Amino acid sequence: MAKPAPEVIRLTPAELDALLAQLRTHLPTAVLEVVQAALQTLQWVLEAMELKTTTIARLKRVLFGFKSEKTKKLFPEPTTGATQADPSTPPGDKPKRRGHGRRAAQTYTGAQRVAVPHPHLHAGDRCPDCAGTLGAREPNQGVCIQAQPLFQATLYEAQVLRCNRCQKVFTAPLPPTAQQAKHDPSVGDMLGLLRFGLGVPMYRTAQWQQDLGVPLPASTQWELMAATVEPRQPIYQAMIQAAAQATLVHTDDTPMRVQSLQREIAQAGDQAERTGIFTTGLVAKLDTGQRVALYFTGSRHAGENLDHVLQHRAAELGPPLHMCDGLSRNGSKAFETILCNCAAHGRRQFTDVREAFPVECRQVIEELGLVYQHDEQARQQHLADDQRLRFHQEHSQPVMDRLQQWMKDQIEQKRVEPNSGLGQAINYMLKRWEPLTRFLKIPGAPLDNNICEQALKFAIQHRKNSLSFKTLRGAMVGDFFMGVIQTCRLNRINPVEYLAALRQHAKAALQNPSAWLPWNYHQALAAINTS
Repeated sequence: MAKPAPEVIRLTPAELDALLAQLRTHLPTAVLEVVQAALQTLQWVLEAMELKTTTIARLKRVLFGFKSEKTKKLFPEPTTGATQADPSTPPGDKPKRRGHGRRAAQTYTGAQRVAVPHPHLHAGDRCPDCAGTLGAREPNQGVCIQAQPLFQATLYEAQVLRCNRCQKVFTAPLPPTAQQAKHDPSVGDMLGLLRFGLGVPMYRTAQWQQDLGVPLPASTQWELMAATVEPRQPIYQAMIQAAAQATLVHTDDTPMRVQSLQREIAQAGDQAERTGIFTTGLVAKLDTGQRVALYFTGSRHAGENLDHVLQHRAAELGPPLHMCDGLSRNGSKAFETILCNCAAHGRRQFTDVREAFPVECRQVIEELGLVYQHDEQARQQHLADDQRLRFHQEHSQPVMDRLQQWMKDQIEQKRVEPNSGLGQAINYMLKRWEPLTRFLKIPGAPLDNNICEQALKFAIQHRKNSLSFKTLRGAMVGDFFMGVIQTCRLNRINPVEYLAALRQHAKAALQNPSAWLPWNYHQALAAINTS
């Protein structure tokens, strides 16, 4: 017997906030945050379905994600006699990947090196077998990996002596390392890398340290991270200044939770100007080839955060290329830019409705796949921007012209209902055709916004694991670490080594922050070592 449908309870934002306020006194903070996220998700799903702002397929993608968006996964080929596997191959066996999976000893750059001399022989000795002379060769290497706490502690026990006659006490002096602060400055940087680079919440780190006998409470972790970030704000401002001079800027938003802002919005009720909280990811490509990643968390949209960056742009520079998705709030309102829209977002409109319109969607996706193949060929050939533009004009222009004409025919010849899922996907592309095809007209214009979406995975990882920021100050700390770590990785710089250099040369870095950015700090270090 089928179960009856549950009663649907609809709460206004004010009623939801009142319910959460009542639960706040009865539930632990961690449990309350999970309940709050679940109720807000349910409310969003109900509103989206009532307002008809989404399709079932898109809703499934938002809630559960795509396992793959590759064409061969979206449209699997039917099995025929001509495409069946070799019967001599056992079913389920896959060809093995190249390589044995082992790491060379040279890749363990952080390992402690211990020289092991021969117990009986030395370089220059006579060979015990033939009386020849022994010469030194490259040593054989073996790696031994052991488990240890993430943060180690040294407990110094100074010997204390007391005279049994005059009762005077004599205490052994502690070594210089024991006379410094309890927590080494490197601890704050490593905590930032763990939380914002790897998504490890502070309570998990605290539990790990507790289990291994070196306690490091979550409150202490926060104090150490904040203490390392606040003096380095000039470095982040220098990164903003550099990003403002970029030739190409990518932006995108992802929802974020900041507890202090959520309380302010709840208190304002219907009077609140904005109810959304976002983390904006911004990836800027400089004319020298380096990339800068920036993060901004708060109530501002991507377009407003872009304006915040572009206000530092030199007046003599022309408008930069700006890549984003089709939302109007992503564009700059105060500065001129050359808008580019994301082809991957346009493609996704068709992947959402592929089950209802498989033939039409497959044609669009395969045509766009040809364009991406051409772009990959240009990348593999290391073509300059001008050469890449000519390559696309020769190979991709006919494909895009053919696709545009096909889309127009579907609408004009009434082959598709404009309000259907396919009609809306076609209209999305046609409406944004000019910014979608900038790569056919302007050197250096990208095809999509994937690099920014990948950068936003830092913020999404934090949201999924730590659930929220407590205050805007905490969000500022997270923005700094995410920006520095992602900028280092985009430029193939080790973030641990970079943060260590900032820590060891803090005074020099703050005196000239633009000389201590991730892609040029090695020159500053070399200058110090030379002098």
